[in-house]
Amino acid sequence: MTYSFRPRGICAQEIIVDIDELGVIQDLRIVGGCDGNHKGLAALVKGMRAQEAMERLKGISCGPRPTSCPDQLAQGLEKILAKG
Repeated sequence: MTYSFRPRGICAQEIIVDIDELGVIQDLRIVGGCDGNHKGLAALVKGMRAQEAMERLKGISCGPRPTSCPDQLAQGLEKILAKG
């Protein structure tokens, strides 16, 4: 299933994640922001269970910002997983 959400407090404008019926991330696309970092993040989480990605990425900051692209992905995954 494909989920899309608007992150807050970062450069990216949209996060799109595909999660299969087993809860595994199949694809991640981040619109706006640092293209290379987003490609790297997508490569790292592809094939990872969404729950594990959320736990690993939650709370990561970006410089003086209290959040980051990984943290915003984690927050989005948390909401997706809560809906079950």
